[in-house]
Amino acid sequence: MSSLSQVFENDCENQPCSGVSLIITPREKDLGGFSVRRALPVKEQRKIGPWIFFDHAGPATFAPGEGVDVRPHPHINLATVTYMFEGSFMHRDSLGNEIAIAPGDINLMVAGKGIVHSERTPDDLRAAGHTLHALQLWLALPEEDEEIDPAFYHYDAADLPTTEVDGIPIRVMMGEAYGVSSPVKTFAETLYFEADLKAGQTLELPKAEERGVYVAAGQIEINSQAVNEFSLAVMEERDNTCVKATKDSRIALIGGEALGERHMFWNFVSSRKERIEQAKSDWDDGKFPKVPGDDEEYIPLPK
Repeated sequence: MSSLSQVFENDCENQPCSGVSLIITPREKDLGGFSVRRALPVKEQRKIGPWIFFDHAGPATFAPGEGVDVRPHPHINLATVTYMFEGSFMHRDSLGNEIAIAPGDINLMVAGKGIVHSERTPDDLRAAGHTLHALQLWLALPEEDEEIDPAFYHYDAADLPTTEVDGIPIRVMMGEAYGVSSPVKTFAETLYFEADLKAGQTLELPKAEERGVYVAAGQIEINSQAVNEFSLAVMEERDNTCVKATKDSRIALIGGEALGERHMFWNFVSSRKERIEQAKSDWDDGKFPKVPGDDEEYIPLPK
């Protein structure tokens, strides 16, 4: 773990910090045994950089014999990013991939022209009882990449770089920040990192065309404006943006280059409305591929 404290020393104290353009309080939905907070998309903010979907699941405790069963369902023209704080999902997809994601790992699933997958609690955790706590995000693909072949990438926790800025541990999941670069594949300029701040610590954020800061735990201030736990602050486009923790906090920053308008229906995202209509028909007509080892159930198209 390297330190960049000299580079950023006193920047947040000597220069005015920028504010936020919007604070999003996620919608919370009970999915039976656990809740999900959806911060993106909302009416006021459809995306931040290439990020078009942001869910915070849990933390939720499951008794022995209980767990999560997300039946097979399709995606097109996007990439999904799954990151676990606690617990695990068994990922299976129509390419034949079958892998459990552990805390600290990243699963990157590129839907491209079409993929089907399921997410279920692994059998060993289901039998023993467990806690689930995760972030699930979607990335829009650049228009020229929307119809690429589907693909799946798994990155172990040890592969994701860490650094330290003025005593604040930082983990870079995607893109480059504070002098370190993540190996996770990107298609547009993309930034995603997490930081753990003790109460009173201040962190200057790296620049990006668009940025948002999600408070996964604790509370922060941006230019004396409080951002509470489970809130997403959409940043103004200024230099010298700083966050200060008023409680011990875990934050996730997402951002990157702005992409054009994207249309969304259910699990389908595309720059073209007609492509979504085609995907709806294809799912209804059984034209998507099956998931090997998990092909007896599926989620019907919402009507």
